[in-house]
Amino acid sequence: MSTKNLWFLMLAVTYLLSNVASEAFGLSRVRRNDKQLNVLHFSQGRMNAKDPTSLRHERPAFCRDLDCPEFTVVKNETGYELREYMPTHWVSSNVAGLSYDTAVYQAFMRLFGYISGENEKKEKITMTAPVITRVIPGQGPACENNFTESFFISPQVDPPSPSNPKVFLSSLPKMLVYVRSFPGFATESDWLAQARELAAALGPNATYIKDYFYTAGYDSPFQIFNRHNEIWFIAQ
Repeated sequence: MSTKNLWFLMLAVTYLLSNVASEAFGLSRVRRNDKQLNVLHFSQGRMNAKDPTSLRHERPAFCRDLDCPEFTVVKNETGYELREYMPTHWVSSNVAGLSYDTAVYQAFMRLFGYISGENEKKEKITMTAPVITRVIPGQGPACENNFTESFFISPQVDPPSPSNPKVFLSSLPKMLVYVRSFPGFATESDWLAQARELAAALGPNATYIKDYFYTAGYDSPFQIFNRHNEIWFIAQ
């Protein structure tokens, strides 16, 4: 394990020890009214295929008891799936730079500070999943990339304003997302390779935003096995 992953392990353990179990693994409140037929709804561990109109949904297992955005799988294809997400709220931070790993480290520290009490109410906020990063590639090999890393805000939380001026509250609209999942400890080269794989699986006729993509990580560094990572392309 790299020095940086070891550092994240220590950080994650510190955070978990500073929160009581009921806070760390609280159940999320469902705020969804969507009643679509012939689709699979997800939210807490299992797939609810028997009653697709049910208002109580099951969280996917890869969220590991953490609150995560609710979605509907619209289509499963070889190499990817198409999901529909409802509007969601996030806390975010921007970093410009050449290195993905360096940028997400800087942004993660700011966001971790926010949920640890660096906000106007000095509240601790339960960790959620996934941690997403929007990647806007630079115009050339020596140009800076733009990264926006975000932590999901649970519907249970009334998010306080950040104290750090480099941290801000944000939102994403209802959207269709092409998703490619893969396991392991993802490096910068892994994310780029998986993005290329997703583009190849979609083919030339798929319509999606090509100016940027998202990485989505669901696991803390001490989750050694069965790790879950995703690449997101926003459908148009």
